[in-house]
Amino acid sequence: MDDGPRGRFIVIEGIDGSGTTLQTRAVGDWLTARGHRVLETREPSTGAIGALARQRLSVQTAAAPLTLALLFAADRLDHIASEVTPALAAGAVVVSDRYLMSSLAYQALDCDPAWVREINRHAPLPDLTLVLDVPADVAFNRAQRRTAGGGSVAERFDALDLQRRLADHYRRLHGDPGLGPMVVVDGDRPPEAVTDALAQALLRAGL
Repeated sequence: MDDGPRGRFIVIEGIDGSGTTLQTRAVGDWLTARGHRVLETREPSTGAIGALARQRLSVQTAAAPLTLALLFAADRLDHIASEVTPALAAGAVVVSDRYLMSSLAYQALDCDPAWVREINRHAPLPDLTLVLDVPADVAFNRAQRRTAGGGSVAERFDALDLQRRLADHYRRLHGDPGLGPMVVVDGDRPPEAVTDALAQALLRAGL
């Protein structure tokens, strides 16, 4: 029995302060306006493992790097099984705020990158990853304003030197064939201009 076409799995990536959460919502709205059924989601997920991973990111309760990497990998597989796969099977476009690329950038700061890839090898590749490329200093200032305004809890990665290392990690991953199709977008622009660039990439991908 044909249950209809499979949906599409879209991921939005970038360092903290690059605008992934804002653009996930904007892209979701854009896709909905075009008539798509959309699931907006995120990693760490809102499931039990994701909640634990998010808790262990905070400065006060930060987990050891290996533990954190395993938590993210476990949450990713749970997220795929419980949210992403059912939505795709129903024909929805899934837009995730972060996914595999985040682990390869963040966890590889303190863990062997080959091991990080190995523990994530069962995670399916997205149909398209949209990367928001923002200078570390710009992204750090945005994240600091968000934390100072009470919008988030301080996390272990909220430091300028780490942001610079992360930005370098992300750029090394640009075009990585092990991450599937990817488009890098200049995120150091007004939000509406970034959304327009993402929309153009999605149009080119047939959405």
